[in-house]
Amino acid sequence: MISDLHLDVNQQDPVVVAQQQADYLRRQGVGIYLIAGDVSNYFAKSLAFVTQLQQLLAPAQVRFIAGNHDMLHDITYAGLESPQTPVYLHQGYLDVSGTNWRVIGNNGWYDYEFADNLVNRDFLTWKRAYWIDSSIEQPQSDPARMAVVLDQVTAQLEQAKSRDKRVLFMTHFVPRREYIRYTDDDRFWNMANALMGSPRLGQLLQNYSVSDSLFGHVHRRFTPTQLDGTTYYNQAVGYHNRRIDEWSQPDFYTEWQRQLKILELK
Repeated sequence: MISDLHLDVNQQDPVVVAQQQADYLRRQGVGIYLIAGDVSNYFAKSLAFVTQLQQLLAPAQVRFIAGNHDMLHDITYAGLESPQTPVYLHQGYLDVSGTNWRVIGNNGWYDYEFADNLVNRDFLTWKRAYWIDSSIEQPQSDPARMAVVLDQVTAQLEQAKSRDKRVLFMTHFVPRREYIRYTDDDRFWNMANALMGSPRLGQLLQNYSVSDSLFGHVHRRFTPTQLDGTTYYNQAVGYHNRRIDEWSQPDFYTEWQRQLKILELK
């Protein structure tokens, strides 16, 4: 499991990275590789990268969902909501052969509730002025879009429950307040918290006793943590450039290895 590769921001050649990752994952005996969004700033490039990985790793399975960066170019809202190809797991699932596990994917979104410590703020105007998501097309408000996500995830979890499946849920945006940073000295990030995700998603995962959840979006380093019965994983690679350096390792491949999380599902 991994997230937030940001291949273009990190100035990585997707062909080289795909071959490196496929070789390493094959040596580790990995059967399913999950990428929780933000592969690149272009959906077409992200899809091409994951498709190449799938070809290189077959018969192992590769699946990804779209983060906000993948949504910036080359894709419409309707396109994001359509099946695309098997490697795109939004609104889909993958049953793990020989086990009772089901991997469920949903891109997710946000509803401003993580910024409920701020009163009478116009988050939409702030988003349009300062946040990269302002260019993403959508036919509804952000809270309404998050309501659609919650309905989708509820249907996905109901279906898994009806088949008595143990669930690993993959999304991009933050599902728990414990991963949100509240500060007294950084007005920008206190506003940005509105665009991180929704606590209602975490509550939904708790209600359905989801075993594990992978998410991305926040580029800080967290150890796997169990909260209300669900173990949460944030395995973001993050940024490495002149302005922002979130890595502890000297190169992309080594940082990716450090952030990669391998689970044994049985």
